[in-house]
Amino acid sequence: MPVTLSDIRAAQRRIAGGIYVSPCPESIPLSEITGARIVCKLDNLQRTGSFKERGARNALLRLPVAQKRRGVIAASAGNHALGLAYHGRLLGIPVTVVMPDYAPLIKITTCEKLGARVVVQGHDFTAARAVADEHVAREGLTYIHGFDAPDIIAGQGTLGLEILRQVPDVDAILVPIGGGGLIAGVAVAVKALRPRVKVIGIESTHTRNFAAALRAGRPVTVPRRPTLADGLAPLIVGPTSFALARDRVDKVVSVSEPFIALAILRLLELEKTVVEGAAAVPLAALMAGKLPELRGRRVALILSGGNIDPSILGRVINKGLVHDGRLSRFTVTVNDRPGGLAQLTRVIADCGASIQDIVHDRAFGGPDVFAVHAICTVETRDHAHVAALHRALRKHGFPPSVAEWR
Repeated sequence: MPVTLSDIRAAQRRIAGGIYVSPCPESIPLSEITGARIVCKLDNLQRTGSFKERGARNALLRLPVAQKRRGVIAASAGNHALGLAYHGRLLGIPVTVVMPDYAPLIKITTCEKLGARVVVQGHDFTAARAVADEHVAREGLTYIHGFDAPDIIAGQGTLGLEILRQVPDVDAILVPIGGGGLIAGVAVAVKALRPRVKVIGIESTHTRNFAAALRAGRPVTVPRRPTLADGLAPLIVGPTSFALARDRVDKVVSVSEPFIALAILRLLELEKTVVEGAAAVPLAALMAGKLPELRGRRVALILSGGNIDPSILGRVINKGLVHDGRLSRFTVTVNDRPGGLAQLTRVIADCGASIQDIVHDRAFGGPDVFAVHAICTVETRDHAHVAALHRALRKHGFPPSVAEWR
């Protein structure tokens, strides 16, 4: 069943009052670093932290009374499950979610807190879906697809309607692509109302479901690879979503994992906004120079979710600091007598760097029993500062034998 602008408008009326109309403010700092005129659609501010609530609520409200009583089930890596759990609780509809074993812990525990029955089983989305289908057959539950059901797509399309109203002069909308439900809904809404507005899909280089489907002319399975953008990794784009989006999407680009990590850090530092990897890919694409034609244009970034595991966020921040040259590590040889280490730390301090950690390696320091390897982790300003520090170390007899700052 095709999804039309009328369906999306009906979904907007249906979910009104249950879904937060998220803001879409201008970002001066992101505009400065990308060269585009950036606005950010902050759907990470939804109650469960992602745009998935839109489709979930619309689909639940569209169920017949008997199906609402029996309950629903879905296979999801997290955000669809969270949206169903929350709105199922609000609407009094029992919810079961099957999560693959790579689902972030924060999403699993939050689903449980929201009252859903959570089953963690399956090494990928396909395996989790098979488990969900067993429950459907055994318990008579209604399966709600996370990205390929018309009611879901129509609900996600409401995000596009909001952007057009909030940013009348928008030139392009950058949309993360995983299963395709979000970009399908947004593209249907935007192209029906404002055909000149570019709808551009962004994938991780570790997923590329939509690009693979474009090459093949149909959805094809893409082997899963580890990615920060776990929300973009359902293995295959939905056939309904693909059919709706393929002729409405103007361009699809992919971004590498390091740029996704850096985009998460930039949003945290410059916008004080925490996002998950899938939500960072639009900014990552601009930072990676994948869309030079958008310089000077009004561009909306859909920040689709903020459910990142805190432990992963910590690693991402550190990797971003290393990428910027603000965290560096090197190994030097120090005389293991009084004053040796003090001399090294003076050189580092005089250069304006801050020592975060020093580890002594005496066992593998070489044949000189009075020499020790000092593995130093230091905070620096940028790559130029790191290079200046290395020059100072060499000048004072501490040539760094290992440099890990690039």
